[in-house]
Amino acid sequence: MLRLPWTLRTRLVVSAVSLIAVVAAAICSVTAIAFHSYMYDKLDDQLHSIAVRAERPPGPEPLPDALRDAGPLGFVGWGGQPLGTFGALVGADGSVTASKVVEDSGLRSQESAKPLTGDQRQALEAEAPETGEGTRSIELPGLGGYRVEAATTAEGRTVLVGIPTAEVSGALTTLIVVEVCVTAAGLLAASIAGTVLVGVALRPLRRVAATATRVSELPLHSGEVALLERVPDAEADPRTEVGQVGAALNRMLGHVGSALVARQESETRVRQFVADASHELRTPLASIRGYAELTRRATGAAAAPEPDPVTRHALGRIESEADRMTGLVEDLLLLARLDAGRPLSYGSTDLLPLVVAAVSDARAADLPGDGSGARHLWRLELPGAAEPVTVRADPDRLQQVLVNLLANARTHTPPGTTVTVSVRPPVRGGGPPVTLEVRDDGPGIPAELLPHVFERFARGDASRARGAGGGGATGSTGLGLAIVQAVVSAHGGRVRVESRPGRTVFAVELPAEDAPGVDSQVGDRLTTPV
Repeated sequence: MLRLPWTLRTRLVVSAVSLIAVVAAAICSVTAIAFHSYMYDKLDDQLHSIAVRAERPPGPEPLPDALRDAGPLGFVGWGGQPLGTFGALVGADGSVTASKVVEDSGLRSQESAKPLTGDQRQALEAEAPETGEGTRSIELPGLGGYRVEAATTAEGRTVLVGIPTAEVSGALTTLIVVEVCVTAAGLLAASIAGTVLVGVALRPLRRVAATATRVSELPLHSGEVALLERVPDAEADPRTEVGQVGAALNRMLGHVGSALVARQESETRVRQFVADASHELRTPLASIRGYAELTRRATGAAAAPEPDPVTRHALGRIESEADRMTGLVEDLLLLARLDAGRPLSYGSTDLLPLVVAAVSDARAADLPGDGSGARHLWRLELPGAAEPVTVRADPDRLQQVLVNLLANARTHTPPGTTVTVSVRPPVRGGGPPVTLEVRDDGPGIPAELLPHVFERFARGDASRARGAGGGGATGSTGLGLAIVQAVVSAHGGRVRVESRPGRTVFAVELPAEDAPGVDSQVGDRLTTPV
């Protein structure tokens, strides 16, 4: 079973209450021991006075006839003795020959005493003290605990005198019970008061923690960040322990804020440079493409000589690389605009026509130049319900997301791969968002590349390299999936990828537009080869 860690307040309260409990236990123990010693000393003094009376009855007056006629045990029941006092005459062999126990508190009444029973005499004989040994504690069956002392009468006979300890034991038990109750009540009160006091004392620390929590919830990973959160001055006094923590946190937040400002300025400069460079490169690239096309047409005219194969190949490569560089510049410009937070043209967009058009275009681009069929098998899985699947989005940017995902599947998988595009509408009542999936049964993405597929200029190995489809395309720029993630994030959605040999899934989740007519259950799926 996992044991949860204690909070600082709990540890402080438990420590304080434990210390109080140890001190209270020590005080109670010392008090009980002292009380025990005091009460038993008084009991022994009382027992000794009775033993002296058994040796030589006090007073100058002659003994009363009743006491004198009672013999050596006549002192038993003679005024002032506690109830249960006994006297026993011991023979030379150590056996009890006569005994009396006070049953009634009647003063100077010999009729208030009775003899010990056989079991009681045996217990007394087994543990009786010797003369001059002092007092000893003995347990008598039916009578309880006793303090017993041996005395020798004037006639030389040994008499055992005992008085009960029940009253002392009861007083000691009462004291212990009272101490336990008072200690428990005190510990309960200390726990409640300690919880309140420690909670008040830790309130500044909680405010420091609240400041740190608010800072942790700020989106510090990107964009312009205004780190204005600070610990209040009352909790940043370096003369206190909590104030030292607060002051240190404020200094750290100041350093972090300065670093974030420097990072933002650097990112802004880089982003602006990329945007400016991409914008400026569009014109010379267009000129290169135009002059290459013009040269091709001029050399192909009737009056011009036919160019040699090397020249034709060079012109083709110039046009091809110019087209590729134009695409790269356009992608860089788009990413720079998305990073800068350019607003998109949001509107109610039906995903189904976009998906159908994108898959049709991808199939057309997959056709080889020899007129044979497409290299890949393209399939659609759309909801069977008639209602559209609408999201609030920029249709042009979503179209670019679809084009990039399908181009990724087309160019990074071998011929014969099945590429399936599916759309799942949301489920009413807190269901998942609109989900767009692009699946293929190709060789999959290498495990070491999978965490980096959405990074800019990330490229796969030969198993998913550009040109695997056989189209002779040039190498990938590595920006397609980065654009997908940037566009989806700008729409408040997310994109994820799962891959293993034989199954690769790119899933785009977009928040659905709040509109009536969305079925509570997804309809039958319509699977259509394209």
